[in-house]
Amino acid sequence: MKIVTVGGGPAGLYFGILMKKAFPHTEISVLERNRADDTFGWGVVFSAETLGNLQEADPESFEQIRARFAYWDDIETWYRGTRSVSTGHGFCGLSRRDLLQLLQERARALGVRLEFQREVPSLASLPAADLIIAADGVNSVLRGERSAAFLPTIEPRRAKFCWLGTALPLRAFTFLFKETPHGVFQVHAYPFQPGLSTFIVECHQDVWRRAGLDRMSEPESVAFLERLFAEELQGHPLLTNRSQWRTFPTIRCERWSEGNLVLMGDAAHTAHFSIGSGTKLALEDAIALVAAFRKHGTDDLPTVLRSYEEERKPEVLRLQRAAQTSLEWFENSGRYVGQPSWQFTFNLMTRSKRITYDNLRERDPALIEEVDRAYAQQQGTRLNSDGTAPPPMFAPLKLRGMTLANRIVVSPMCQYVAQDGLVDEWHLVHLGSRAMGGAGLVITEMTDVSLEGRITPGCAGMWSDAHEAAWKRIVDFIHARSHAKVAIQLAHAGRKGSCSVPWEGDRPLETGGWQTLGPSALPYGAQWPTPREMDADDLRQVKEAFVAAAVRSARAGFDMIELHLAHGYLLSSFLSPLSNRRTDAYGGSLENRARFPLEVFDAVRAVWPQDRPLGVRVSATDWLEPEGMTVEDTVALARMLAAHGCDLVDVSTAGNVPESRPEYGRMYQVPFAEAVRHGAGLPVMAVGNIQGWDHANTILAAGRADLCAMARPHLSDPYLTHRAAQHYGADTVDWPEPYQLVRPRRPKR
Repeated sequence: MKIVTVGGGPAGLYFGILMKKAFPHTEISVLERNRADDTFGWGVVFSAETLGNLQEADPESFEQIRARFAYWDDIETWYRGTRSVSTGHGFCGLSRRDLLQLLQERARALGVRLEFQREVPSLASLPAADLIIAADGVNSVLRGERSAAFLPTIEPRRAKFCWLGTALPLRAFTFLFKETPHGVFQVHAYPFQPGLSTFIVECHQDVWRRAGLDRMSEPESVAFLERLFAEELQGHPLLTNRSQWRTFPTIRCERWSEGNLVLMGDAAHTAHFSIGSGTKLALEDAIALVAAFRKHGTDDLPTVLRSYEEERKPEVLRLQRAAQTSLEWFENSGRYVGQPSWQFTFNLMTRSKRITYDNLRERDPALIEEVDRAYAQQQGTRLNSDGTAPPPMFAPLKLRGMTLANRIVVSPMCQYVAQDGLVDEWHLVHLGSRAMGGAGLVITEMTDVSLEGRITPGCAGMWSDAHEAAWKRIVDFIHARSHAKVAIQLAHAGRKGSCSVPWEGDRPLETGGWQTLGPSALPYGAQWPTPREMDADDLRQVKEAFVAAAVRSARAGFDMIELHLAHGYLLSSFLSPLSNRRTDAYGGSLENRARFPLEVFDAVRAVWPQDRPLGVRVSATDWLEPEGMTVEDTVALARMLAAHGCDLVDVSTAGNVPESRPEYGRMYQVPFAEAVRHGAGLPVMAVGNIQGWDHANTILAAGRADLCAMARPHLSDPYLTHRAAQHYGADTVDWPEPYQLVRPRRPKR
């Protein structure tokens, strides 16, 4: 088999090594446009996990590489004149030039042909081969030539970075944050050999322009940075190596192969340098492609390439999600300036979601003890009987006259078993057991303000005396038998109504349906009925229905109301330009689209007791930018709501149109909650694949949200909060009297 690899970086060289070991008779050529000792950048960094993969794949090259490693265990953060250290992370680094030279020597020794200073302008310029590997980097010529097959997306980000070196001796991975009149500059630095370190300077593109760096030459910008970081550099100069300011591109490809051409490394995907995984991904691509050849042999290339992509792509996408979250954190680092040092450090450590509260608790228990203690002091948390601080989830929160015992919320979960809107024993047990399980706040399922406002015939309602009495029974039980507060989520289904329950198809009713309403006569989907565009009378009646439901909710004893402005239901559909095409005062600009939801909010606030909080749930994005609702729109909406007396924003996403394509993952909606919290200054509730108490503590300690709502975790574990108290030994959590036997106990000091 004859293989030609375009690109002599880590991916191409390592593939040649592994493939030649596995199939010695294979002819492999690596073509590289640069000289053998050219390299962009300074050092590369690996984690302990990556080292294990390299050692298993090729022990010989691993031993040579390991002899050059610089090892460290700590991460140092310099912020507002303070230095904080987190330990237990396990990193190593080496010179990128050394890595390439070691791989070159190993490849040559195995019989791989290396050709340098060889330009490859097109596929046609290559010699005949059974397999062509495009490992030619971010600006891949071969990917570009076959872009119609690979379908790449190349997203330039909003930060600028400059890759430099320094002789400043560093003992750990080091983050520097420098506040200037132009904005925040940050440094990612790490040692990779004695007396030499990588020093990457990054800032938002707006900061870069305000500082005048867009008009400076390379020497001028380096001089600027040496002055800016003079104190930290301690007299050491910055070293250059093609150190131009660049914009990081996030690259993804729908397909990785076409015919006998396959992508590897940065040609196929990129991951931001803030998680140090670009070289890791490249090397592990090579491992995966050779593993596919080992599994299927060299005679069935289509199966090999399909297997490589199917096995490798999910792992790459997972790491890209983490890298993207980290990238966005650094793009928005200015929003965190002002946090106390302990919180800023924890926020930084957990930015990508790969490291969480519990994980950091194992790595660096001293840091978590500091975080717990500082958060408890900040929030007024009751200490354990031995004087230690419980985790952040057990901090109280006061909203108007309501004080929650902790930050855990049972998210609204439609049950679809009500009869004519009436809740019964099922709802009593469902909500009551979760209240008894220790959550600070329990929110009812979406409760509709009118018969026609239901999603399905099984939806709960609050439009009659009977509904009020049924709900009061549940609220009274929760107040009498638990320490939880209880909120009602009031809603109108709008154009998503007149639907069957999930286990009967979750589709528009064929019989027994009703006329739905919407801001415009646009059906939710192709098979859905067209809603009636609401006129002035409809608007008045719906608003009056919300007011009547709020009055009933107050009499029923609810502690809080959450108005449902999310997921494509009526009030949400007014907000999104994808569902609101009105040309009157209720359509067009965001201010106009928000007019009716705000009118409903004001009317409810007017009848709702002043000492009880009123919040909203919003869909922060339609995941269809720029046509749909954006997070910037939602921040502006939250500011409007704050001016109208809103106490809490529960931040979800999507639901307005079926075309939305959310990027699911752990805590995937938390960045939107964080954006609203920092952009509007309102308390926020985070929701969306928050998988348990570890995630909740991560979100809260970092200051990303004030409350954490969980649905599915509470479906399987009504006693989640109490089990967390047992897990952490938190003895300040209140338990129902009959359950005192399993309450955690700590020795008193």
